[in-house]
Amino acid sequence: MLLPNNFDELITQANSENLYSKLVKQLNKDFLLANIDLDFDEDILPTSLKFLLHETIFKLIQEKFAEYLNVLYIIDVPEHKIKQLDGSDIVLLSEQITFLILLREWQKVWYRHKY
Repeated sequence: MLLPNNFDELITQANSENLYSKLVKQLNKDFLLANIDLDFDEDILPTSLKFLLHETIFKLIQEKFAEYLNVLYIIDVPEHKIKQLDGSDIVLLSEQITFLILLREWQKVWYRHKY
C-alpha cells in the first residue's frame, strides 16, 4: 500500500477504490467508541469532512485534552508520528493531527477491503 502524502491524495485514493463512504463510517465508529459526539453523514463532501474534523480536533486539544488522547488511542495513531509534530501552533498541529487520523482510518479501511 502506497500511503498518500496529503489530504487530496488520500481522498483521490479513497474515491478511486470506492471506499470513501467506508472511511466516513470508520471515522464515525471510532469517534463513537471514544464517546465524542461527532457523526458524519456518509455523503459528506471531503472538504467538509476535513473542515469539521479539523475543528473538532482543535476543540478537543484546547478544551478536552483527555478525550483527545483517547481518540488518538482508539484510532491507533502512531505515537512517534505525533511526537514529530511541532506543537507551537495549535491550529497547524490540529490540521496535521487531522491528516494523521484520516490516514490511519484509511489504512484500516483499505486493509479490511483488500484482505
